[in-house]
Amino acid sequence: MKHKLYQQIQERKATGKKSFAVLVDPDKVNEATTEQLVSLALDAKIDYFFVGGSLVISNNLDECIRQIKVSCSIPVVIFPGSHSQISRYADALLYLSLISGRNPELLIGQHVISAPAVKQSGLEVMPTGYMVVDGGAPTTVSYISNATPLPSDKAEIAMCTAMAGEMLGMKLIFMDAGSGAKNPVPTTMIEKVSSHIEAPLIIGGGIDNPERAYMNCKSGADIIVVGNAIEKDASLIKELSDAIHSSAPVKA
Repeated sequence: MKHKLYQQIQERKATGKKSFAVLVDPDKVNEATTEQLVSLALDAKIDYFFVGGSLVISNNLDECIRQIKVSCSIPVVIFPGSHSQISRYADALLYLSLISGRNPELLIGQHVISAPAVKQSGLEVMPTGYMVVDGGAPTTVSYISNATPLPSDKAEIAMCTAMAGEMLGMKLIFMDAGSGAKNPVPTTMIEKVSSHIEAPLIIGGGIDNPERAYMNCKSGADIIVVGNAIEKDASLIKELSDAIHSSAPVKA
């Protein structure tokens, strides 16, 4: 099994480097907008493209990933909303298990269905403990998952959930307030979780400005994922990237 991209993520964490992933929803882009997004991403020196969505209703996943791969060498990671979101054109797949909920379909059921196709795809598979955090408004991910989000003021629950996920073998922990969240994952929760796990920590949802992204990194996030804010204003990519990358400790 390939581990190239995961090793890179681990190495970046070990050296204190923070990473920026632009989330692309295949339903919300076309050839022209994808071309513009890649151009802006290259200029901003982003680290990853995450591609996927809670509800992908088009057949644009393969084409979207292929266009990105043809246009640049930035790694493309599938962030799947269902077992059908698999593409052999990507570099890796976040194999998500919704450890914050109690829906057996999203803990193991969907994985059983997708396993043969994932194995055949040749993708690098990164087992990821996925935790949905209450972002102050109903989101697509909370509705589709049919699971109650973690309370945003219960950092201890998030900490224990992340620890359990890591001990169960999850290689990454992803805390997500959901697309379009009113409130992001609290920095107090990020601090609590990051200080009790060794796995790289991904944070997404409700991050709509460089200051917020910077503070999340300073609180312990290793990868910041932004999608909704960039859909509204693609020019934010450069500012977000600069803020995230500047949050790494300065070498003496």
